[in-house]
Amino acid sequence: MGFYDDRVLPHLINLTCGMSALTPLRRRTCAGLTGDVVELGFGSGLNVDVYPDTVSRIAAIEPSDGGWRLASGRLASSRVPIDRAGLDGQRLPFDDDTFDAALTTFTMCTIPDLPAALAEVRRVVRDGGTVHFLEHGTAPDEPVRTWQRRLEPIQRRVAGGCHLTRDIPGSFADAGLTVTSIDRFYQPGTPKAFGAMNLGVARVGG
Repeated sequence: MGFYDDRVLPHLINLTCGMSALTPLRRRTCAGLTGDVVELGFGSGLNVDVYPDTVSRIAAIEPSDGGWRLASGRLASSRVPIDRAGLDGQRLPFDDDTFDAALTTFTMCTIPDLPAALAEVRRVVRDGGTVHFLEHGTAPDEPVRTWQRRLEPIQRRVAGGCHLTRDIPGSFADAGLTVTSIDRFYQPGTPKAFGAMNLGVARVGG
């Protein structure tokens, strides 16, 4: 990782993704999590304060040392045991059926091989477990999608590979995960080109 990716980008992500307006959405996303949870894209730990009491531990997947450093205060105050358990969501270092649930917030946009990451989630979360997600992605209306396509090359350069145009519900379906609930909306106060918010839960297996 270069200086920008390790020293600058984590602070930008912590600032933009740490907006207070997103806290209620993070709380909604984490509601219902239980047991052992793998969190893809732990970042600076912006979900720590909204984990429900039913979570017994978090296995954090986070490639950025800078992001992990920013999380130190939240880690120290967490009620839930949290371990940095891996660096790459596309290659999870766990046995099959290890976790009760998975959590991902504003992460699927940056993973280079999203199908591989979702296949890994499906592998390590037990049958009947859930995947809780809060992700932005392709907009529901064509004029905004046009701007997303125009802006995406810039976004990817300045925001750590972030894609604006990923179809989050479609990616879950392609991975064989069943979306059992989803709320899609534009977040007030943010540009529509950032995309539609996708807040929901998917089920693993039958």
